[in-house]
Amino acid sequence: MRILIVEDNEALLESMHLMLCEEYETQCATDGEEGLFLALQNIYDAILLDVMLPGIDGFEILRRIRSERITTPVLFITAKDGLEDRVTGLEIGGDDYIVKPFQVPELKARIRALLRRSGNLTMDHMIRYKGIELFGKEQEIKVEGTPERLTIKQYELLEYLIQNNGKILTKEQIYDRVWGFDSDTTITIVEVYIHQIRKKLEKYGYYKDIQNIRGIGYMLKEVRE
Repeated sequence: MRILIVEDNEALLESMHLMLCEEYETQCATDGEEGLFLALQNIYDAILLDVMLPGIDGFEILRRIRSERITTPVLFITAKDGLEDRVTGLEIGGDDYIVKPFQVPELKARIRALLRRSGNLTMDHMIRYKGIELFGKEQEIKVEGTPERLTIKQYELLEYLIQNNGKILTKEQIYDRVWGFDSDTTITIVEVYIHQIRKKLEKYGYYKDIQNIRGIGYMLKEVRE
């Protein structure tokens, strides 16, 4: 699971990163322009978004990503006396808010609630596509009840496809999500790993469901014959 944190208070940003990095892969931004750029990549499972930011404020970031039909759940970070901000954030498409100062258990609970509502997390941290089950805590996979072995990157790629089943994912989105902006590999690695996963799923028939969208990327969708 990948979370974007956009917060200009560097001490608070570092604190949130340390709170969450053991459970999630986190990426941070300290101003509105960088936060907007990262959010528009559409590779995150949730966004923690401060309202008051240098450059572009949190409300404008949300408006722009929603205008691009990006449905990533957004948790606004607001000041204690910011009732109007909280109402505005929810009305323009925010999913929840948390008031500064907050405690670690509350932040984690609100993130888990967002992920459950978006379908990216179940109560037992398991996600399913037909007969494929992924167990997030242990990074285990079962196909038709049979355990299979995947590398970490293979698991993360298959997880991303399942979380977005029925949606077209560009190669760039997959690369940025699984390998990250700072990776020293090239985007051709996506094709290699898609091939590897298809081979793993071939004996179960699910390899056909990982569809190649010519010139764009891939989509996980049932093939009806």
